[in-house]
Amino acid sequence: MAGTSRPAFLLGKARVCQRCLRAQARGSALSQGQGRLIHLSVLAKREKAAKAWEDYSKEIEAGTRPHLWDMLEERGYIKDIAGQRDVVRELMRQRRIGAYVGIDPTASSLHVGHLLPLMPLFWMYMHGYGATTLIGGATAKIGDPTDRLKTREKMDRATMTMNMTKVHYQLKKIWMNVETQATRHGYKKEWAWKRAIVNNNAWWNALPMLEVLRRIGTSMRIGPMLSRDTVKRKMTEGDGVSFAEFSYPLMQGWDWWHMFSSMNVQMQIGGSDQYGNILSGIETIKAARSSEPDPDLKLARNSEYDDPVGFTVPLMTDSSGAKFGKSAGNAVWLDPFQTSAFDLYGYFMRRPDADVERLLKLFTFLPAEKTQQLMEEHNADPSQRVAHHALAFEVTTLAHGFEVARETQAEHRAMYSKGSGQVRTARADQPQEAEYTPQEGRPTTLNNAPRIDMILPESVVLGKSIGRILFAAGLATSAADGHRLAMQQGAYVGAAPGQKAGTNKGMLLGQLQFTPVKAWFPEDTKNFLIDGKLLILRKGKHNIRAIEMVSDEEFEASGRTYPGQPYTGKVRMLNEKLKELKAGKTEADGITARDDFDKAFDTAIEGEDSEAEPSIVFPEEKTRQQVALEEKLKKHS
Repeated sequence: MAGTSRPAFLLGKARVCQRCLRAQARGSALSQGQGRLIHLSVLAKREKAAKAWEDYSKEIEAGTRPHLWDMLEERGYIKDIAGQRDVVRELMRQRRIGAYVGIDPTASSLHVGHLLPLMPLFWMYMHGYGATTLIGGATAKIGDPTDRLKTREKMDRATMTMNMTKVHYQLKKIWMNVETQATRHGYKKEWAWKRAIVNNNAWWNALPMLEVLRRIGTSMRIGPMLSRDTVKRKMTEGDGVSFAEFSYPLMQGWDWWHMFSSMNVQMQIGGSDQYGNILSGIETIKAARSSEPDPDLKLARNSEYDDPVGFTVPLMTDSSGAKFGKSAGNAVWLDPFQTSAFDLYGYFMRRPDADVERLLKLFTFLPAEKTQQLMEEHNADPSQRVAHHALAFEVTTLAHGFEVARETQAEHRAMYSKGSGQVRTARADQPQEAEYTPQEGRPTTLNNAPRIDMILPESVVLGKSIGRILFAAGLATSAADGHRLAMQQGAYVGAAPGQKAGTNKGMLLGQLQFTPVKAWFPEDTKNFLIDGKLLILRKGKHNIRAIEMVSDEEFEASGRTYPGQPYTGKVRMLNEKLKELKAGKTEADGITARDDFDKAFDTAIEGEDSEAEPSIVFPEEKTRQQVALEEKLKKHS
């Protein structure tokens, strides 16, 4: 219309998703409030990224830039390929596809074995591909029966939520460290780099089973599913296959279809035992795509490059054939409170020399030239264990961050340079409360965040104000500080958003949801408990507590204490130190005493004249320390 100006975001040629437009025109749930306008700057960035990828693709084709797929093969990541190798390779050259790795939270922590399928995903992210880590909050309720003869024990809701919370924040931490590693190794982050952590509960909790059966149930045949080795072995040698376990590959396949159709996730990467599930996922996607009843929403298949693909990583074994990442059935955990950074570093320091080069290729981002250089240095003088230190440092950096890795390496070198054969667990000498207390003077990050899981007595969780609970959980410096956090809504509780404290029913099953903490009555805390025993609190982005409520008797028997616990606080300890000082001791609360000096001096005097009184004493020391303690007591009274 002449003379009418158009808003800036409507100027220019906009590219809009045609599926969304068609769905909106037909009154789909995607319309009316779920659509959002795309600013011209975003469109410009997309066009720039598309041009950059086109240039990148041409350089690979011309041989002036290495192909990522070739590098993945050279480093040993590729075991079985779902699809034709040449098609997968060409697909990765032509398109900026997305890939994903799925992890079921069946344990409270990731372990070293999880890093292997994640590493090629990280490499893809650093080369501009989309990268998604999927937490199987829904599929974990069933459990993957692959390579198992006995059905997994069913987890209660509280355990499932605890595991899901811890795994979620572990993945966030590792992704943060991947960003740091990319910078360290010379990769410059671009706008087009995309990564995500998703939970399949987000769609399974809202998905009618009838829809799944209608879309893929009629196309999937029982015969091929029964012929899988996992199913046959469990039926003949194990405890049988339940319908839920039998349906697990279909659920995993639907997860892939959901991400394939909405997030451009065209590739799945899995562990060595996941090849069958990847093949089932490909068949599921083909069935779901062909069964779309609405022709306007149907995804086109114009060539073999429109099909989903995938690959598995090799089973990790050491030079003796033992399964890698396990020791007497116990995993090497990535949670620093289950396997300390010191012990994780030591685990890789103990790898046989014959395995180190392969592990450097699989578990680090070091270029091939650097790996070769390290191995040459190692072969020249194996006693220095140069390659082992590089391997341990890189893995610890990925799991716990650069600063922790640097401190751990220095600790290892200092310990073993003295000829000590001891292997100790880090944090063992710290009081229990230190695990839950942020480090003073340093901002809380995912790499130095206090321990997530903890226990508190029922009398605190159900009998105290939320301010005192925040204090007891280490999220506040005092009960008053906890009360201020609650009044200012500076902390969050795991709950169904938008509901009042008195009527809240807690988080939806399997979903990690938070709502601001408010100063509710102590009796309302029970409404936020999961399975009547688990309370999840958060302060900021990284300071999380998953609190298991136990009886007062059980808590007392555990030997633990919590901040603000009666008769365990600073005032009591200062009073005890003051009593000791008045009784004749000369060291209190970190103030350097001079007992040793006095004893040495007295001994020297006695050596000259055993009957003579010492000519030099320090009569002011006890008085000075006593005054200092009394001043501290005034501050805490």
